[in-house]
Amino acid sequence: MEVSSLEFREIKRIIEKNIPMEKIDKIDLEGPKVVLYTNDIEFFIDNDNEIRNLATLLKKRIILRSSADKLMDVESARKIILGIVPEEANISGIEFDPNFKEVYIEAEKLGLVIGKHGQTLDEIAKKTGWIPKLLRKPPIESETIRGIRKSLFESSDKRLRILQRVGKRIYRKPTSTCDWVRITPLGGAREVGRSCFLLQTPESNVLIDCGINTAATNNNRFPDLRATKLEIENLDAIIISHAHLDHCGFLPYLYKYGYKGPIYCTEPTRDLMLLLQLDAIEVSEREDKELPFSSNEIKKMLKYVITLDYNEVADITPDMRLTLYNAGHILGSAIVHLHVGDGLHNIVYTGDMKFGDTRLLEAANYEFPRVETLIIESTYGGRYDTQPNRRDAEKELINTIKETVKRGGKVLIPVFAVGRSQEVMMVLENYSRFEELEIPVFLDGMIWEATAIHTSYPEYLKRNIRRRIFNGYNPFLADTFEKVDPKKRDEVIESKEPCVILATSGMMTGGPSVEYFRRLAEDSRNTLAFVGYQAEGSLGRRIQNGLAEIPIERNGRTVALKINMHVKTIDGFSGHADRRQLLGYSKKITPRPRRALIIHGEEKKAINLAMTLHEMFGFESSAPQNLDTIRLV
Repeated sequence: MEVSSLEFREIKRIIEKNIPMEKIDKIDLEGPKVVLYTNDIEFFIDNDNEIRNLATLLKKRIILRSSADKLMDVESARKIILGIVPEEANISGIEFDPNFKEVYIEAEKLGLVIGKHGQTLDEIAKKTGWIPKLLRKPPIESETIRGIRKSLFESSDKRLRILQRVGKRIYRKPTSTCDWVRITPLGGAREVGRSCFLLQTPESNVLIDCGINTAATNNNRFPDLRATKLEIENLDAIIISHAHLDHCGFLPYLYKYGYKGPIYCTEPTRDLMLLLQLDAIEVSEREDKELPFSSNEIKKMLKYVITLDYNEVADITPDMRLTLYNAGHILGSAIVHLHVGDGLHNIVYTGDMKFGDTRLLEAANYEFPRVETLIIESTYGGRYDTQPNRRDAEKELINTIKETVKRGGKVLIPVFAVGRSQEVMMVLENYSRFEELEIPVFLDGMIWEATAIHTSYPEYLKRNIRRRIFNGYNPFLADTFEKVDPKKRDEVIESKEPCVILATSGMMTGGPSVEYFRRLAEDSRNTLAFVGYQAEGSLGRRIQNGLAEIPIERNGRTVALKINMHVKTIDGFSGHADRRQLLGYSKKITPRPRRALIIHGEEKKAINLAMTLHEMFGFESSAPQNLDTIRLV
C-alpha cells in the first residue's frame, strides 16, 4: 500500500514510532496536512531533521504548533516580535490567531522578517511559542485582500473545524479498491465557457473547475450538474485551475445547495476568484441577468478554500493526490496533476495555458513525475490559429496607438480585468519607459484592484518583474497609468487629448468597455483594439466580424449606433497557447502521455487538434462532447 492511501490511525502509528512522543501532546489533521502540537517547540526547531524525515516518510506536509499552554501572552509576544524584527522591515500589522496558534506578521520587506536561513522566524517561535506566518503588505492597497484576510481571521475557529473534518474525510478508510477511473465533461467540451469536469473512481468524486459562460444567454450558461445524478453533498473536492469566471464562476451555487467540501487552488487564484465572482453578481443585477447565488454564498465559500503552492503535493481523497504547476495563463493559474490510486493512473489537466513568451509570466510547466492522460485546451487549436511573434504584436499595438494619436483620437482596448490588463500594462510601461509612448493610459473597471492583487504576489510573476518590484521600481505604479473614477468617466471621454483606455469587460459583454464604446464608436478618429479572445455570441465577436451598427437606447428611444471608429484585432497577446504552442507543448511534455482529451475550444478546432495530435505523436486522442463519460482505466 502506498502512503497516499494511509488512514489517520496508520499515520498516527508511524508518527509514534519515529519521533519522541514525550514532546508531542496531540496529533491532528487540517485538510491534507498533518499537525503536531508540541510542548517543546525549541527542540523541533533545533532538530528540524525530525520533522523533515517524518514528512519524507509519510509523503505529507507536517505542520508544527505549540500546545496552548506554551503560548506567550499576546502583548508580551508582540513586544518580542517588534524587538526581534529589524525596523527596516516596515511591519504594518501583527495579529494573533489562538485557534491555529499562529501570529500573522504583515510587512513591506518580508526578507527582513524571515532573516538569514529563516533564523528570525525561528527566534520568534522559540521565544513566544507562536508560529509566525508572513503576509506581504500590498504595494497598492487592495480592498479584496484586506477583506479576505479579515474574513479568514474572524472565522478561524470555524475554518479550523472545517479543515479537521476535511482531513478526516481524506484519510478515511476506503470502502472499495480503486480499479477504474472515469471523467465526464459537464461543460467546456467542444465549446469555450462553463468548464466543469467530473473525475470519478469507486471511492472519489472530484470536480475540476466549475465555471459559467458569460457570453451565453440560454441553458448553456451553466454546467449541467443534473446529468451525473450526483448529489452535490457527495462531492469530495473541487479543484480550480484559475480565476476566470468560465472556470470558477459557478462555485458559489454549489455552496448554496449543499456542498460543504474543500476547494483547492493557489493563493492568487483564491483572491482573484472572489474579486471576479463578486463583480459578476453586481454586473448580473445591473444587466438583469441574475445569477443563481448571492454574495452570501461567496463569503461562505471562502472558508472552504485550501490554498496550495506550485509543486506542493497534497492528498485530496483516499485515492487521489494533487499537485499544481504553473500554467502561464494568468496570475496563479495552474496545471492540475492528479495521481490516482496506488500508481493506477496519472492525469494532467492544463486548464487554460500559455506556452510562449509573455511580459508577465513564465511559460507553462511541461515536466511531471508521470502522465498517462493529457487533458488539453484548444481555444486556438484550429488549423490556422497561429499567432504572430510576440514582439511583432507589441509593435503593431504601439503603431496602432501612434496612428490613432496622429488622428487626434482615443484607443479603447477592452480587456479582461485579470491577465490581459496587466500584460498590456507591462507592454505600455516598457514603451513609456523608453519614451516611445508619451500619452496617458486610463484604467477603468476592476483593472486597478486586480493589479493590486498582482503586486501582492510578485513570486508568481516573471523573474525580471519580480526583481524590479523587490528593488522598489514597481512597473505597475508607473506615472503613465491613471485609475479612472467612474464619476469622472465623462472627463476622459470628452477630453480633446489622445489617450489609451483599458476597460473591462474583455469581450464587451458588459461593464465600462461597453459604455466607452457607445460614446466613442461614431468618431472615425478613434480605434477599438481587440487583444484577447472574443467568444461566440459576444458583442466583441460581432464587432470583430464586421458589425456596422448596433441598436442602443438614447433619450428614451432605440436608435442605430454607427460604428465609424477603426476596429483592429491584434493577435499575439492572448494568454492561451496558439496552435504552434499547443503542438510544441504536446511534443515536449515529459513523460509522453498515451491519451489526449481535447477540450475548451470550438467544435471544429477541438476535433482538428485531436486529429493532429494522433497523426503527429500517436496519442489516442479525441474531442469528447459534454456529458460523454470516458473511462481512463
